[in-house]
Amino acid sequence: MQPDLKKAVEAGLALPLMEAFYTIQGEGYHKGSAAFFIRIGGCDVGCHWCDVKESWDANLHPPTRIEEIVSQAKSYADTVVVTGGEPLMWNMNPLTEALQAAGMKTHIETSGAYPLSGKWDWICLSPKKRMLPKPEIYTAADELKVIVYNKDDLRFAEKQALGVVDTCKLYLQPEWSRRDSAIPLIVTHVLENPKWMASLQTHKYLKIP
Repeated sequence: MQPDLKKAVEAGLALPLMEAFYTIQGEGYHKGSAAFFIRIGGCDVGCHWCDVKESWDANLHPPTRIEEIVSQAKSYADTVVVTGGEPLMWNMNPLTEALQAAGMKTHIETSGAYPLSGKWDWICLSPKKRMLPKPEIYTAADELKVIVYNKDDLRFAEKQALGVVDTCKLYLQPEWSRRDSAIPLIVTHVLENPKWMASLQTHKYLKIP
């Protein structure tokens, strides 16, 4: 990588962009809404059921200047969802400031395993057992989304919910490959604990990105 580009990445002025696309949000509180997704490369959380493992190695994805990212985003939508990978491995301040200056709302989906950076209109915290969130992100989260692979994930979800604020939306979402066994667990848990809501990956049922 050229020295000037390396410095730009370190400063958050360029990011390892895996892909960017316009679609309908499929999960959580904003499901059904149009948004422009920015998928940032790089992740060491290592979920065995991750459906975008190709995002893990940031070196596979070319550093892209944030001006280019913002220019593309504003031609599609007024809401941008930054995801990964794990986007908080990188400095999100320049990107979010530029997006907001262009009149766009900034949303993020993160495991919270790295320090919070960026200015966000909506934070979806999706914690993982292998690398727990940093303490400061719990109170900043607007939405807590826990992936349910087995029954122990419900215990994990309840423990994670202790750290968020009262207004935070709580979601349990089945891991896609285990949905047939996980959905009954989620349904029972939501009925017994109605502070939770069920979330599905509706974009997969709709067969869209």
